Amino acid sequence: MSVVSELMHLPGVIAAGEYSYRGDRYSYEGKLDEEMARMASIMCRATSMGVHMEGGILGDYCENCGLVPVKGWAVKGPHFAVCVMANVFCFLDAQAGSLNEAMRTLQRNLADAPDNLI
Repeated sequence: MSVVSELMHLPGVIAAGEYSYRGDRYSYEGKLDEEMARMASIMCRATSMGVHMEGGILGDYCENCGLVPVKGWAVKGPHFAVCVMANVFCFLDAQAGSLNEAMRTLQRNLADAPDNLI
């Protein structure tokens, strides 16, 4: 089972997918239309690039602080949450789903994913 399919079996997951590091291709499962999936992929890629840059800057000032290499990111609001690791994204209902469980699933499947492509 792929990591995306595994994420889709978690309670509260609305959609999950993968995007290319170049930003021009994506695939997904779940309750997104094609345009929303395209925008989600662009947003996840752009945010990942920013988070990696910020992690690198923090790592320059805080050697061995555990932030580098950056492996992913998550954001949670009152209704929705988004988490990303490597090039896989997961959108979930913040009330019905567990951000921790989604992150554990991503970590279990993608801990060794290369981070030098971002």
